[in-house]
Amino acid sequence: MSEKTSSADSEKTESIKHILIWTEKNLKPLINLGEGRTVFIEKKCEWNNCNVTGDRNLLGDYTEFEAIIFGGTQLYLLRYKNDLPKRRDPKQKYIYANLESAASYPVCTSVWNYFFNTTWTYRLDSTLFWPYFIIEDSNNIRVGPKKNIHWMNISDMDPIDKDLKVKFKFILEATIGLKSKAAAWFVSNCNTMSLRELFVKQLEEQMHVYALELDVYGDCGKLQCSQINMKGCELMLQKNYYFYLAFENTFSEDYVTEKILHALRHDTVPIVFGGANYTRFMPEGSYLNALELGPHKLAQRMHELIHNPEAYFLYFKWKKYYSYHFPHEKSETDAYCNFCEFLNTHESMKKKTVIEYFNIWWTPHVYCQDVHNISIH
Repeated sequence: MSEKTSSADSEKTESIKHILIWTEKNLKPLINLGEGRTVFIEKKCEWNNCNVTGDRNLLGDYTEFEAIIFGGTQLYLLRYKNDLPKRRDPKQKYIYANLESAASYPVCTSVWNYFFNTTWTYRLDSTLFWPYFIIEDSNNIRVGPKKNIHWMNISDMDPIDKDLKVKFKFILEATIGLKSKAAAWFVSNCNTMSLRELFVKQLEEQMHVYALELDVYGDCGKLQCSQINMKGCELMLQKNYYFYLAFENTFSEDYVTEKILHALRHDTVPIVFGGANYTRFMPEGSYLNALELGPHKLAQRMHELIHNPEAYFLYFKWKKYYSYHFPHEKSETDAYCNFCEFLNTHESMKKKTVIEYFNIWWTPHVYCQDVHNISIH
């Protein structure tokens, strides 16, 4: 007999949905699913009748599970060990789950074509979207991220409020505001596939032309900002810095992590560097794109904005109309709650589905060619 949280939602806890994690369940991001129904109950999910396990024999036969999850970071191990299901029910959902970038865990083989029928990733066109953050409008309605998001035109937005100008601690009559430093970067991975560290080196050279400094916190810099005290670090960012480098470690479609929230939630302009179409994630005029500008033009633009407070203010007009949140802040946007709801309500659960060319969807063919070339030389 299943647990029931109240009579009002009893119909949502009656029929248990059994989920098997086929791969190692104690690795990110699946580790947070835990065991049993605990995560869905503790998060106060609208649907909490999902039961998670790593025990393939729990139901006697693994074809009895409604869904089987395969951690995307472990696909190569499954093939190496020949540890794949030998039987499957056509109604079962074989779910590819991954929050790591496609560039970090490419699928450069057709072996997985016709294997998965559900995807649960950061990609906006996943069967089930697993967001790093969500965007709400001024009515607290979720509007993104998504492929075809319709932002309000920046020219139709009101000027920023005076209290926000005060919050920035600018002396409006002066040419330079009271924020004292140009840019900050919190980073610990110093050798990346995106080669962001090389771009930053070039950017620093150009910034020096304008007497601007970049403060690097973490293992890749001279300054320290502990993850334990991230709230304090973000307040320091808000108080002292004009810009924050939200540079991704790989280039992959739709791969935009929570890095941009350091800036967007703390009155700092993000400078982005990644393989995504950023218009799907941020309004026009709220960020600078390092790849589009290049080191020289980027440093020049930073200098211009630092010396023109009114132009800098324009990068915050969006704040009256949109807000950024972590998914776990509310049960209705929580990734795990949405997963259980999906298993209960999504139309595809009633249909036999298949992803024909999974490798092409997850990993661009050109990138796979690059991987092979790297391995040869």
